[in-house]
Amino acid sequence: MLHAAPLVERASAGQIAPIVPLNEIALTGIFEISKILTAPTRLETTLANVVNLLQSFLQMRHGVVALLSDDGIPDLAVGAGWSEGSDERYRGRLPQKAIDQIVATAMPLVAENIATHPAFSPADVETLGGSETTRVSFIGVPIRIDAKVVGTLTIDRVLDERSLYRLDSDVRLLTMIANLVGQTVKLHRIVALDRERLMHESYRLQKELSELKPARDRRRVHVEGIIGDSPALRGLLEKIAVVAKSNSTVLLRGESGTGKELIAKAIHELSPRAKRPFIKINCAALPESVLESELFGHEKGAFTGALNSRKGRFELADKGTLFLDEIGEISASFQAKLLRVLQEQEFERVGGNQTIKVDVRVIAATNRNLEEAVARNEFRADLYYRISVVPMMLPPLRERRSDIPLLANEFLKNFNTENGRTLSFDRHAIEVLMSCGFPGNVRELENCVQRTATLAPGPEIVRNDFACCHSQCLSAMLWNGGSEGAPQRSLPIVPLSVLPASAQRDRGVGEIPKAVEPAASGSDVGPVSLAGNVTDRDNVVAAMEKSGWVQAKAARLLGLTPRQIGYALKKHGIEVKRL
Repeated sequence: MLHAAPLVERASAGQIAPIVPLNEIALTGIFEISKILTAPTRLETTLANVVNLLQSFLQMRHGVVALLSDDGIPDLAVGAGWSEGSDERYRGRLPQKAIDQIVATAMPLVAENIATHPAFSPADVETLGGSETTRVSFIGVPIRIDAKVVGTLTIDRVLDERSLYRLDSDVRLLTMIANLVGQTVKLHRIVALDRERLMHESYRLQKELSELKPARDRRRVHVEGIIGDSPALRGLLEKIAVVAKSNSTVLLRGESGTGKELIAKAIHELSPRAKRPFIKINCAALPESVLESELFGHEKGAFTGALNSRKGRFELADKGTLFLDEIGEISASFQAKLLRVLQEQEFERVGGNQTIKVDVRVIAATNRNLEEAVARNEFRADLYYRISVVPMMLPPLRERRSDIPLLANEFLKNFNTENGRTLSFDRHAIEVLMSCGFPGNVRELENCVQRTATLAPGPEIVRNDFACCHSQCLSAMLWNGGSEGAPQRSLPIVPLSVLPASAQRDRGVGEIPKAVEPAASGSDVGPVSLAGNVTDRDNVVAAMEKSGWVQAKAARLLGLTPRQIGYALKKHGIEVKRL
């Protein structure tokens, strides 16, 4: 953060160095403020940091950023040192008549002495610390989103003859800062509206899934290439059949080897886009510079070796589906680039300036815990909300053990076809496979079958043909800690965290709370809709009581917008108390 630069410096001989130019101080201050406004923090904290930085290079006592609600009443007021619940303290420093004039005229208001200015009442003068002996000046500028005034940035100072700052230059500086703040507020509101829409869409799909009839009353869903008849797999296939009908972004969650790419292809083939391209890319397999070119394409001469123009995966997948595997591994800088194309469905090729619009359904996959990554600022919260519209958890193989014989026989059949053999499993061989944990899931089962079939001497694969029966299974040795006596490690789980209402508090736009510990094994707690969890009646009533029945404050406590909290009050029939 920029510290207050001294206007004059004393030389060793007592001489006074030249004054630092005002334009240099202002330029440095705007540069530092721009960095604050682009930081991934909640809006209130960002605005408070801006005011705090202003105090370091601008002569002022107090500064307040106020944002207005739709009815023109200040809905949010922050200043230096802001903390949760301190809005009223900063709102009390706002001269209401002066604020109304700034909003109505959309022009800055400058008062060299508030005691003699008609826009300030005696109460305002007293609040701002003015008196007959203390001259207080005031500057207020409008904060705009496009042509609409959505708030004000105000400062006050004690005016004395030694002041080295001019009011007109301060007005220009504050206007530039207010313009930057306006763009930041606009971005936060866009993200909030987008998140609200995505939450409603996710809630609708979750509700549709929950209302599906029991599996025995429906025709079972069959997808080519997906083998198994376990309840866990049948439930997944039923969700695929529902989700495939929409264009919603899907996030596949699960351990490595559970078949995320196969599920992504199944969603595409059951969707209205089935006749269009299915394009896939592994985000972890390419460095950032190459990944950008692969996804967005490049123009001729964009970089060394770019001899011709080339379409990226987004263009190739137009009207179809793009599968982004290992999306949790992309860098923070590339996440911002990816967010724009996912949100706007438009981009520019590397080295080009022509905007290309596409119609692409995105299916992403990861085996990382993205909630923990967001909490550690390793993954952008806004990108998380964008890709996690419909999260789907793929069951590990240990939760669908009844599918192991079917999978093993299919893998052995493929092996026989490729190698001209006629091997089969005996009963005891299947028992060995059924008793294995397979931490590598379906991929590890396939490798195990191929390895055992390659080394099997007879026409049948028997118990003694498996490496694990001779303590030679490298996967088992690795998972058990490398020795027979080492305690067995728990199998890896990548949970879709359930976020309770208490964890939703103190959350700003574009943020989520720290990840919640996964549910205990055997728990029936599954993935839930964020919207359904936050707006339970008890949670809404508790938030309203804590906020003194002020809807805007209750909305911030629950991480909602004022419109959402109003909808929740109406939905649950909660009467707003007048205190």
